[in-house]
Amino acid sequence: MRAMLSRRRFLAITGAAAVAGRGSDAAPVARWQGPALGTLAEVRLVGIETPGPIFAAIEAELGRIDRLFSLYRADSALVRLNRDGELARPDPAFLELLTIARSVHHATEGAFDPTVQPLFALYAKAAAAGRAAQAGELETVQHAVGFERVTFDAQAVRFLRPGMAMTLNGIAQGYASDRIAALLRAQGLRDVMVNAGEVMAMGQGPTGPGWAVRLPGTEISLRDQAVATSHRMGTQIDPGRGIGHIFDPSGRDRGRDSFVSVVHDSAAIADAISTASIVMENKLLKSFDSFGAKILLADAKTL
Repeated sequence: MRAMLSRRRFLAITGAAAVAGRGSDAAPVARWQGPALGTLAEVRLVGIETPGPIFAAIEAELGRIDRLFSLYRADSALVRLNRDGELARPDPAFLELLTIARSVHHATEGAFDPTVQPLFALYAKAAAAGRAAQAGELETVQHAVGFERVTFDAQAVRFLRPGMAMTLNGIAQGYASDRIAALLRAQGLRDVMVNAGEVMAMGQGPTGPGWAVRLPGTEISLRDQAVATSHRMGTQIDPGRGIGHIFDPSGRDRGRDSFVSVVHDSAAIADAISTASIVMENKLLKSFDSFGAKILLADAKTL
């Protein structure tokens, strides 16, 4: 699954706000942009003329999420957990995200596993040295992979083996989109598009009947649903050896080299399933029907 950066490049920019002009058939659209979880986040609000207070609330919520789940800041809860092997009195949002992650971990029979971070670190270290990861190194690291070896409750999140570490980049961006959408919904907004790395769309969009979202090879219309897209080589750790940023937690060298998109009511779940789908066989993807997920391959084929 995704380890550090997603397929989107990290954009170190400051938050910015703009209000789009009113077209002949479109309502005014207020737009906020800024960094979150290593990507460029964007929020669009239909029919909002003075969005300043709403933008401030968006920035505050994304800042809170970044302090929990970012791998790019030394003070985040996730970085402290990876450093210490234990996180005392975790924020309820941290427990919520781990609970969602565990449900997808079980649904994908382990294909979605946040504890693949040691695999990423090993391959990145080997690539920096200009060599391939060695079999003995892989065997050692594999003992530190396994979400079943993570316990969590209101008292603490704990790793049960030394050397373990997690990345939540395969689910946290979707979770951020869900949280911002929920925040705006609570403020009475019903026509919103949130993209914190994965897209959550509410309402009909500026022109209706939904929000147009471009995917690799196609475009879809979303209304009160989310979509997430993954690609194994979206971020390349070692291009010469074909090592991307999504890993099979079993340690097997496999993964489709095409885009997979997932539509679901939850952006977090769509995010996690799209990540897991990269290392799953096509025949197994049908199992997500019962999970309420629709799988789209790069040629826009629906499984």
